[in-house]
Amino acid sequence: MYIYLLTFFVAFLVTYLISPVVRTFATKINAVDIPNDRKIHENPIPHLGGLAIYLGFFISIILSISVGQYLGMKFDWSTIVGILLGGTFLFAVGLVDDIKGLRPTTKLICQVLAALVVIYLGVEITFVSNPFNGVLALGMMSIPLTLLWVVGVTNAINLIDGLDGLATGVTAISSITLFVVALRTHQVGAAVLLLALFGASLGFLRVNFFPASMFLGDAGSMLLGFVLATTAIIGVLKTTLVVALLVPLLILGVPIFDTLFAILRRMKEGKHPFEADDKHIHHMLLRAGFHKREAVFAIYIVCFILSFIALFMALMR
Repeated sequence: MYIYLLTFFVAFLVTYLISPVVRTFATKINAVDIPNDRKIHENPIPHLGGLAIYLGFFISIILSISVGQYLGMKFDWSTIVGILLGGTFLFAVGLVDDIKGLRPTTKLICQVLAALVVIYLGVEITFVSNPFNGVLALGMMSIPLTLLWVVGVTNAINLIDGLDGLATGVTAISSITLFVVALRTHQVGAAVLLLALFGASLGFLRVNFFPASMFLGDAGSMLLGFVLATTAIIGVLKTTLVVALLVPLLILGVPIFDTLFAILRRMKEGKHPFEADDKHIHHMLLRAGFHKREAVFAIYIVCFILSFIALFMALMR
């Protein structure tokens, strides 16, 4: 249990303390988000928050796993290294996008490459639990389904990042819920990764909650989504938990629904599936009369409810 406390507090404190420093650095190099007709904020705001998230998460993981190894804890090194490598690659891609800008297709290709890295190193959905007859082996469908899941969830968190503290808060709720399920399934590596993600997300809310003084940027949102997607595989989907398939779908229900709805809507309108627009769930709540803070809390509440249902299903005998 001490290793988990260490993981959380290191991730939280590093992110909490370094966020103002990163904000100052982003302002100096002019890495700011300029307002436009689609965006909610009215003034330029630094958007290199992913750097603070990455440092808090990475430092926590390295320290915790080193201590855990010394204490005799067993980790699946291949999957952990795969997630850290893939996450670092996507973080770097996001930084380039935040500073110089990248086309949606370029980012999509990079997301697929990051997913292939973790698949090669063992993060793969090879079967799904069948509550009526054991497990169902996926066979040749394993790699494409894993790719779809990793890229889909990565983009789901990226696309929901439209209000102060929204993507960060949803990630915090999802990661702590998945952490409890990972403990239930005895997946120590996934539990450590998820708790580090939870601590970093909470620490970043210092500057990201309404009124935000720094945004996640694509570097932050893609890193959060990628880690959530991959740890959900090793912590839940690769286990024989009877409701393994439903648990992450419920926990990540809001961003997944928002992404599916956005892709279908844009394809119907003849647009690129990942082209930005102002018709996400949070945009609709604002047009319905919600204040920015109220809209965020409304989505938080839905995430809490879905996560509670998922936990109940996972923990019941």
